[in-house]
Amino acid sequence: MVSYPNGKAKQKHYLSFRGIRMQFVSKTGSIDKLSTPCLLLPVFSKGKQLEITTHFDQAHDGQIAAVLKQGDASGKAGHTLLLQMPASSKIKRVLLVGFGEQGNTSAEDYTKAISESINSLKNLPIKAVCSTLLAVEVSGKDIDWKVRQLVLKSREALYQYTDTLTTSAPDANILEKCQLWHTDDYTAKMINSAADTASSIANGIDSAKKLANLPGNICTPSYLAETAKELGKQHASLKVTILDEAKMEALGMGSLLSVSRGSRQPAKLIIMEHKGGPSSQKPIVLVGKGLTFDAGGISIKPSSGMDEMKYDMCGGASVFGVIQMCAELNLPINVVGVVPSSENLPDGDANKPGDIVTSMAGLTIEILNTDAEGRLILCDALTYSAKFKPEVVIDIATLTGACVVALGKHATGLLGNNDKLANELLDAGIKANDKAWQLPLWDEYKPQLKSNFADLANIGGPAGGTITAACFLSHFTEDYKWAHLDIAGTAWKSGTDKGATGRPVHMLSQFILDRC
Repeated sequence: MVSYPNGKAKQKHYLSFRGIRMQFVSKTGSIDKLSTPCLLLPVFSKGKQLEITTHFDQAHDGQIAAVLKQGDASGKAGHTLLLQMPASSKIKRVLLVGFGEQGNTSAEDYTKAISESINSLKNLPIKAVCSTLLAVEVSGKDIDWKVRQLVLKSREALYQYTDTLTTSAPDANILEKCQLWHTDDYTAKMINSAADTASSIANGIDSAKKLANLPGNICTPSYLAETAKELGKQHASLKVTILDEAKMEALGMGSLLSVSRGSRQPAKLIIMEHKGGPSSQKPIVLVGKGLTFDAGGISIKPSSGMDEMKYDMCGGASVFGVIQMCAELNLPINVVGVVPSSENLPDGDANKPGDIVTSMAGLTIEILNTDAEGRLILCDALTYSAKFKPEVVIDIATLTGACVVALGKHATGLLGNNDKLANELLDAGIKANDKAWQLPLWDEYKPQLKSNFADLANIGGPAGGTITAACFLSHFTEDYKWAHLDIAGTAWKSGTDKGATGRPVHMLSQFILDRC
C-alpha cells in the first residue's frame, strides 16, 4: 500500500508502460473518397499551395483560397483554422495547418505546426483524424523523420498527468486514431514501421514523465524498484536485479550509501538488462541518477522551488523509458540500465560537510557540500557498470545548476572521454530534435577537486561547475568509453507548464536505434 496526499491508502499503481495508445496507420487513395471527422490540410503563407490542398479546394468551391485571401488563415507556421464542412460531406471538418513559406519549411516549423494542430483539436468531440501533413517537404529530413515527429509531437500534446488528481478526470475527447495519408511514393509498410517505432519511443517518454511527475512520497527508491520488477514481468527480454543496502555495503559502495543515511527510505540499485543481441555482444550501459527527492541534506536547499526536487530522478526515469522502448521493439542489441536510487535529506545520521567516505573504486571522497550528492551515488554505479564489460557507458543526471546557467533549457550538456561516442550522441540529438552541446573535459579542471584530506573533493568551486562535476565522475570511468549527459536544464519545465519533459529518452533511443 502507498499513502496518497489525502492520507487514504490505495493499491500500489506501478506504471502500465503502455502510455496513450493512440493508433497511427497509413492511408492512401483519393482525397475525394476520404471519410473522417477531421482532415488536416497544410497551407503556406507564401508560394503555391500543395497539390492535395489545391485539389481539395477546387472540389469545395475555393473555400480555402478565400480564407487565405481574407487573412482568416495566415499560413504562418503553427497557425491553424478549423473549417466546418457541409452536413452531407463525408469529411466533417477541415483543419488548415500553417507551415510558413512554401519550400522553406524548417524542422522547427514542422514540429511546431504538428503540436499546434493537435492542441487545437484536443477539446473537440472527435476520436479520429486524417492527416495529410506528410506531404510537406522539410529540408534535409526524410519520411521516417516526418512520421516520427507526427507521432511524437501528437503524443506530447495529448499527454495528461492524472495519477494523484481526485477531482478531475482525463479528457474524454482524447484522440484515439490518426490516419497518415501519403502518396504511393511511400509504402504502407514503411509508414507503419516508422509509426510503430515512434509510438514505442513515445511510450518510453510518457513513462519517464509519469515517474518524474509522481511526488516523492509515492515515487520512492522502493517504488522504482517495484516498477522495474513489473516491467521485467511484461517483457521476456528483460532481466531485473535489485541490490538492497546490505548487498551494496558488501560491494563497498560507501559513497552511494552515505547519501541515503539521512533518509528513512532505503537506497536501491536497480539493474535492468535488455538481452536482445547475442551473448557475446558488449552492451550499452545507461546509468541514470535516481534521487527521488533531494533536499540538499545538511547543506539544505532554499525552500523556494524545493518541490521541484522530485525531478532529481529524471535521469533514472529516462533510463526506464529507454529500456522500455528497447523491450517493446525487441531490439537486436544488448542494453543495460543501472539506476542508483536514494533520497537526500537532513538527519542526525546524514552526511556532514567535511565527512570522508570511501567509494566502491577505493577512492576516498571529502564531502564539502552534501547537496553535491548526485555524483556520490553515480560514482559507485559507474564503478559497478564495469562488471558488464560494456561497449560504452552513458550516464544521465540532473547534476548541476551550472549547466542551466551555461545552456539554459534548450540543450543538454554533454561531456565524455571519447570523441566518437560524443559525436554519435550529438548526431542522435539532432536527428531526434533532442539536442545536446559538448563542453570540454580537460585535465586543467581537475585540480579544482583537490582535497587535503581525501583523494577527491566532491565539489570544485563555482567556476566551471558542470565541467568539474564531470571531472569527478571521470575518475570512475577510466576503464571504458564514457559520456555524461547533464539534463538539469532540459529534464523538466517550471512555472504554469510545470512538468517533466521526458528528455533525453528520444536522443538515447535514436542513439541505440542507430547502432542496431
